[in-house]
Amino acid sequence: MTFLDRAHTVAPPGYSRWLIPPAALAIHLCIGQAYATSVYKEPLVAHFDTSLTAIGIIFSIAIVMLGVSAAVFGTWVERVGPRKTMFASACCWAAGFLIGAAGIASGQLWLVYLGYGFIGGIGLGLGYISPVSTLIKWFPDRPGLATGMAIMGFGGGAMV
Repeated sequence: MTFLDRAHTVAPPGYSRWLIPPAALAIHLCIGQAYATSVYKEPLVAHFDTSLTAIGIIFSIAIVMLGVSAAVFGTWVERVGPRKTMFASACCWAAGFLIGAAGIASGQLWLVYLGYGFIGGIGLGLGYISPVSTLIKWFPDRPGLATGMAIMGFGGGAMV
């Protein structure tokens, strides 16, 4: 899996930096799905026969883990580069969905907390900081534009 190494992220001469923002936007549109939790809260309340608060904890855990993983793994992201980071993010995000789905199928709310909230939240954190840090490096002359494009995707994920 050497194609994930940081050395492979160096662009050749003449590479257009304007190809990077659409990729960052696409990543953030995907992980921004977390903000759409309100769409399926009521069905989960009915499925688990529990309170809205108990279901809301899923989103809270995911957002807390986003912040914690971004803080804890920030230096790791800088050390290994965006490819390994996004691979780890995708693995956590997908594993979180699968574990959460197993929790829903088996009626075990704690598995949804663990999967979608905890593990998926780590994927959120890694997936959030990698495109932002990459864009800032590619657009040192326009850091606000660079970060704004990525953050726009995160907020737009719920709309999608």
